[in-house]
Amino acid sequence: MKVLVANRGEIAVRVLRACRDLGLASVAVYSEGDRDALHTRHADEALLIGPTSAAESYLSIPALLSAARRSGADAVHPGYGFLSEHAGFAEAVESAGLRFIGPLPETLAATGDKVVARRIAREAGLPVLRGPDQPLTDATLASAMDDLAFPVLVKAVSGGGGRGIRLVRDAAELPAMVAAARREAVASFGDGAVYLEPLIERARHVEVQILGDGTGRVLCLGERECSIQRRRQKLIEEAPAPGLSSRQRTLLFEAAARLGSALRYRSLGTVEFLLDHHGEFHFIEINPRIQVEHPVTEMVTGMDLVHEQLRLVAGRTLRYRQDEVTVRGAAIEARVLAESVLATASPDGRGGFSLVPATGEITYLKEPGGPGIRMDSALYQGMQVTADYDSLLAKVIAWGPTRAVALVRLRRALHEFRIGGVETDLDYLQQILTSVPFISGRVDTTYLDRFEPTGGGSTRDMAPEIAAAAAFLAHRAEAVTRRRDTARTAAQGRDVDRQLWRATAWREQM
Repeated sequence: MKVLVANRGEIAVRVLRACRDLGLASVAVYSEGDRDALHTRHADEALLIGPTSAAESYLSIPALLSAARRSGADAVHPGYGFLSEHAGFAEAVESAGLRFIGPLPETLAATGDKVVARRIAREAGLPVLRGPDQPLTDATLASAMDDLAFPVLVKAVSGGGGRGIRLVRDAAELPAMVAAARREAVASFGDGAVYLEPLIERARHVEVQILGDGTGRVLCLGERECSIQRRRQKLIEEAPAPGLSSRQRTLLFEAAARLGSALRYRSLGTVEFLLDHHGEFHFIEINPRIQVEHPVTEMVTGMDLVHEQLRLVAGRTLRYRQDEVTVRGAAIEARVLAESVLATASPDGRGGFSLVPATGEITYLKEPGGPGIRMDSALYQGMQVTADYDSLLAKVIAWGPTRAVALVRLRRALHEFRIGGVETDLDYLQQILTSVPFISGRVDTTYLDRFEPTGGGSTRDMAPEIAAAAAFLAHRAEAVTRRRDTARTAAQGRDVDRQLWRATAWREQM
């Protein structure tokens, strides 16, 4: 089987490595801006699919299908983001005679529409947040305002990643927030449909990893805690979720498996829940793809999730029974982003901060290692970090026999991680990991709204490494100069020798 990876960055590298592990031929695709990207070097072949703009390359279904035909690929892995949840892309892949490494197109269509997914989950017996299972329209907006108990969330029907979501505290701001959510949803997903969902204050975000074979058989591969979020985008994830009782865990797994069976789910997926302060959980959505945070599940279960995806599409069956899935130890993942911390001032005069994407060239790179540490990245020295794509640079994952050990290892790894030339959130992550609420496992999805970092970007500790690098470069330049001078002197000596030899030979001939 030959696999085309329709993605870029660290997830493309991750999938391409799995293909090599299994002896599968692989194809990378790249845009003009990614000609030198690391993922192109991990594939058996790499094909240009268009300009730097994602809309004309990684989001172009014709360009990706053309690359698949040119390369003779048999299957397409979408990674995460881009077209990974696009039912039309999955259908086009399979209509072209290729295999889509993910859920069936009809499953993507159902789960991609969050209103439809809520209805399916409700029918499967899952606890779903109250609210209408239909999009909000201008005609229903006025009547909805009379029945709502604020605060509520306006959420996009399509897409994910925290986009197209607005918090509404009272009826007066509802029309403006609906309009703003629609605009962002159109820009992000091409679909302006939104719906309303009650806000659970101080909730935890817990998700269950499932793996299905498409026949109704579904495995639950443990849960992950994803409550550390900024602007509803995850930043730190861990497995297992701290503090869950055996009853809560059993109920979560049973609900996730029930929904997966109802969908006849194929490949990897994540069933996402909110846990309220009473310890009760509520279904919110299902993500029908491999997740950014999948490594923490791999670290605690010992399973390679991408291997399982590839095996299933090759016609194999699930290798495990549910009673063979065990969780050992704990794993925590931190997302390293290209970001700058900017100081701001609030209207009341108090200080604040904002994090904005950073760009530049990676002039120095030292990735961490040691016991229990895993690095998922596509970084290399000299790499250009631009604003064309997502700001995710790398994922640092730490495993330990206990959560406390995993946390110590992760802090050590982030301390070792050095990136020069581009500002990152490394300091910000360290401050979160050393905060008392995080250490004690008492955080919720609004924790980062109240958390304020101190200091600036992570480049301030780079002085020793930069000085060492500068000294090394100066030493190397001096050595090169010495070798050049020595070679020039030797060459001049050889020229003198050759001239004497030619003169002697000429005299002898005469």
